[in-house]
Amino acid sequence: MTGDAVALGRLTLLVGAAVLLDTTFYAVVAPLLPGLSDSLHLSKFGAGVLTAAYPAGMLLASLPGGILVVRMGPRFAVCVGLVLLFLSTVTFALLRSAAGLDGARFLEGVGGACSWDGGLAWLVAVAPVSRRGVVIGQAVSAAIGGSIAGPAVGAIAAATGRAALFIALASLALGLVVVTWRLQVTISDPVGDDDADVPAITATLDLLRRPLGRGGIWLMTLPAIVSGTLTVLGPLALHPQGAGAGVIGGVFIVAAVLESLVSAWIGGVSDRHGRLVPLAGSFLVTGVALACFGLASTAETLVLVIGVTAVGTGAAWTPAMALLSDLSDLVGLDQAFGAGLMNIAWAGGQIIGSAGSGGLAQATDDTLPTVIVGGLCLVSAAVVLRAQAGRTAPGAEAPQPAGPRV
Repeated sequence: MTGDAVALGRLTLLVGAAVLLDTTFYAVVAPLLPGLSDSLHLSKFGAGVLTAAYPAGMLLASLPGGILVVRMGPRFAVCVGLVLLFLSTVTFALLRSAAGLDGARFLEGVGGACSWDGGLAWLVAVAPVSRRGVVIGQAVSAAIGGSIAGPAVGAIAAATGRAALFIALASLALGLVVVTWRLQVTISDPVGDDDADVPAITATLDLLRRPLGRGGIWLMTLPAIVSGTLTVLGPLALHPQGAGAGVIGGVFIVAAVLESLVSAWIGGVSDRHGRLVPLAGSFLVTGVALACFGLASTAETLVLVIGVTAVGTGAAWTPAMALLSDLSDLVGLDQAFGAGLMNIAWAGGQIIGSAGSGGLAQATDDTLPTVIVGGLCLVSAAVVLRAQAGRTAPGAEAPQPAGPRV
């Protein structure tokens, strides 16, 4: 194994650990949601706001996080994100008011933006272009690993109390700060330069002018809408069926395992066969599953729907992120800002999915929001298939010929 491969491996482990810890505390809320809703008298909309506070922080901090990466380097940005994760988790562990918990989740989202912007920009700068999908897939798989750990931590916290457990686990973030600061990985091309601001604006506008660029952002937003919808409506639908915090945590753990396995595998598929083919398949599966959510009248059928949806979304994350990374290279957009666009798309989708679906479900029932989101998935799958078959989307914009196939 060459020195470059060893360095990339170490960096992948570090970034994976950072995003795993971040997503653990993002996902911890699912099994806690019914209990918090009861103790804090939260409506479905209020539960959606609590869930959406994290992506709201990420949404507002994504582009500033990209600037931080360009100015101070990815190492510094990852460290800032980890410190904010520690502070926000301790705050969430100690506070007992809805507004305080919302604020803590918002701060965690700000830290998540810094970690993801820095981590993804660092990985893409070091990894060969031909392995970009695989490396991003490994990072996504680690992040989904946090989605596995989060519900388990939340279920334990629901039974024992969240203060001591959350503070102990949050301390791991401080250990990662030390490891991050000491890791020596050379970046052959600078992540940014002193004049990056104006080119970043120009390159971003160039990306947004391209149909595939706008489509790529939507293809990153849509699985986030699905995820936000299920994070709120899934636990609240399972609870009346007799599922407690432990069962709900177990359901989301299994769903995250499925999502992680698919994400780790699909990166190589997208490197070999292009980004659009797996995206079309993922939205087809997800759309069909979500259309059945309102028809699920038992806990068992709800679990099946959540599991199949997890497989669908797991197949979407890596190709969507790799597509936006490819397009960032194409238009000359610094990968730090490319990561920022991914975070904005993810965060916007999470807010729409959690707060929007929660509010719509409160006004009507769970069927309407899930049918709407499922319909968006099916329409998107049809559009992507048409673009792939006829190459009507500017697939020729992909880097040629050494770059990955878009």
